[in-house]
Amino acid sequence: MNMSAASERLVVIGGDAAGMSAASQARRLKGPGELEIVAFERGHFTSYSACGIPYWVGGDVEERDQLIARTPEEHRARDIDLRMRTEVTEIDVAGQRVRARDVDSGAESWTSYDKLVIATGARPIRPEMPGADAPGVHGVQTLDDGQALLDTLTRTRGRNAVVVGAGYIGVEMAEALINRGYEVTVVNRGSEPMSTLDADMGRLVHEAMEGMGITMVNDAEVTKVLTGEDGRVRAVATEDAEYPADVVVLGIGVRPETSLAKAAGLPVGQHDGLLTDLAMRVRGHENIWAGGDCVEVLDLVSGQERHIALGTHANKHGQVIGANVGGGYATFPGVVGTAVSKVCDLEIARTGLREKDARRAGLQFETVTVESTSRAGYYPGASLMTVKMLAERRTGRLLGVQIVGREGAGKRVDVAAVALTAGMTVERMTALDLGYAPPFSPVWDPVLVAARKAALKVRAA
Repeated sequence: MNMSAASERLVVIGGDAAGMSAASQARRLKGPGELEIVAFERGHFTSYSACGIPYWVGGDVEERDQLIARTPEEHRARDIDLRMRTEVTEIDVAGQRVRARDVDSGAESWTSYDKLVIATGARPIRPEMPGADAPGVHGVQTLDDGQALLDTLTRTRGRNAVVVGAGYIGVEMAEALINRGYEVTVVNRGSEPMSTLDADMGRLVHEAMEGMGITMVNDAEVTKVLTGEDGRVRAVATEDAEYPADVVVLGIGVRPETSLAKAAGLPVGQHDGLLTDLAMRVRGHENIWAGGDCVEVLDLVSGQERHIALGTHANKHGQVIGANVGGGYATFPGVVGTAVSKVCDLEIARTGLREKDARRAGLQFETVTVESTSRAGYYPGASLMTVKMLAERRTGRLLGVQIVGREGAGKRVDVAAVALTAGMTVERMTALDLGYAPPFSPVWDPVLVAARKAALKVRAA
């Protein structure tokens, strides 16, 4: 493409949520004559929902392509020069250029940039142990990963599955495999599943998972993957036991994919994520931006940097970056750490700080736990939920909320997320004018019941 003298070139590394949101937003603000956009993606897909992969594997979503928001062809139709199956291998910051390699042919070339967006995402943590790369052992970070896992499930005759790790991906994949008729064992390093919850709330998840037929093995670490004569996985071993496995899914979590950025000398934080300012510009670099799972973000409750890999944040980062690259102005102020998940019919939600997060931040706090119902107790279909709330001692500022329950529990966390963002006290929360009718809530919503109890405890303290 020939650039006019006035034209600039934007290079985007990574073709998923943050990268292509940034490219699309920049294109809305500047036409092809003003801004040339070149994007590199090493995989086969763009702009897809990685969060939907467990539901595709489990059969809730029928077709892979339902998870794709925008195809490469759709991006190219908007004058974005999108180069698929092309991996950026080097960033030359001083020379303002990137080196890219065609994954299939191996051919390499340099591309110069005026502005650069790094959206390299995160990579699944693969444990350093014998057999971790054996056929039948799968991570689930990309659509390619999901397809590979489905291919294994189609070919495998045995029905034993082991999930390593019990975070969001671990419990969601356990559900997917149960749905496909597998005998599922989850091996978890922690004392309870869902380490994003306090252990007392994780215990509720543990009990529910076992009630669904999932075998939970806590306080255990997989030391090796055992293979059969054909080289495929046949079991996983901990220090104490072996668990038969025809397929193994790794749900240990992810780390920011910042090896490229670090090699270029760009700044990363204590969680290995790129550090940016409020405009998502990489600190100390006027013409480089970063967003998505490869960055660290400010936790508005603790005031500390965190790494949170979520599509919601990645899309917002991309919108902010695209606005700034395209000559507008936008900022990303930070997060409160809201997340929601489910395993079968159990809903799990959290926002703000856990007890250990609050202690690490140097905060003193009170905690309350209440049991309530999703609807008026007399209304058909009312189900129990447990709400745990943390409030700062003396000030009463809301610090965090965790919710575990059945239908109607999970999205109640959004009320707490708004209260956290607004810096509300639990006392103020008790006066919130929330929607009420017997089919939707008791007279006192479960979150407000917890706020009342927390306010009393703060006053007493």
